[in-house]
Amino acid sequence: MVTATFRFYEELNDFLPAGRRRQDFAAACAENATAKHMIEALGVPHTEVELILVNGESVGFDHRLQEGDRVAVYPKFEALDVTPLLRVREQPLRTPRFIADAHLGALARLLRMAGFDTLYDNRYQDREIAGIAVREGRIVLTRDRELLKLRSITHGCYVRAKEPVRQFLEIIDRLDLARNARPFSLCLVCNAPLRAIDKAAALERLPPSVRDSHERFTTCDTCHRVFWEGSHWRRMSVLLDASLQAAAQ
Repeated sequence: MVTATFRFYEELNDFLPAGRRRQDFAAACAENATAKHMIEALGVPHTEVELILVNGESVGFDHRLQEGDRVAVYPKFEALDVTPLLRVREQPLRTPRFIADAHLGALARLLRMAGFDTLYDNRYQDREIAGIAVREGRIVLTRDRELLKLRSITHGCYVRAKEPVRQFLEIIDRLDLARNARPFSLCLVCNAPLRAIDKAAALERLPPSVRDSHERFTTCDTCHRVFWEGSHWRRMSVLLDASLQAAAQ
């Protein structure tokens, strides 16, 4: 058994008990314990971590802790490019492709509305989510800390907010995504790209009232739904514009 001193920074403190937040504290470590093992044993999912310094030197998750080590653990950086310092994973967590767990269906729909590729199925099991995330290079979105502790998951975000619009704002802000939004470019139902379609080709799939009042349409080649700029589209557009403007400020 060895003892190391830990300090967690910024939002990583949310995962710690009150007595350990924003201060140095000593913790007993098993013989040959890795940095990843201890960080997660203390309650912080490894996917929330961007940089680990042990005695001032950047190390990877597999670094084995020694007696007297001082461990500083940092979250994803917003204003500072720390890519040259990274040792915990090959690439920073910035690829805007997602997979959401069973409790985040509304968030998945909002992200699709903004044009971010987001897989969602409320039948996904944790191991299935992890497998898809690894194969397709997706960021896991969840409110389940234990899911983010699965060893195979390297890219993930613990969603702190509980209400869908606030969750959307949180993800857009944390990953600085506002400038990459492509509103209404993906199907809200199946996540496939939308394309413009002539009115004549869509007529058989349109309600009579829509045939008379709309001229512009898009369609999804996967589920074959047709979309138009009706009252629902306008409400969603107002919500999306307000959210993206707030995130960009």
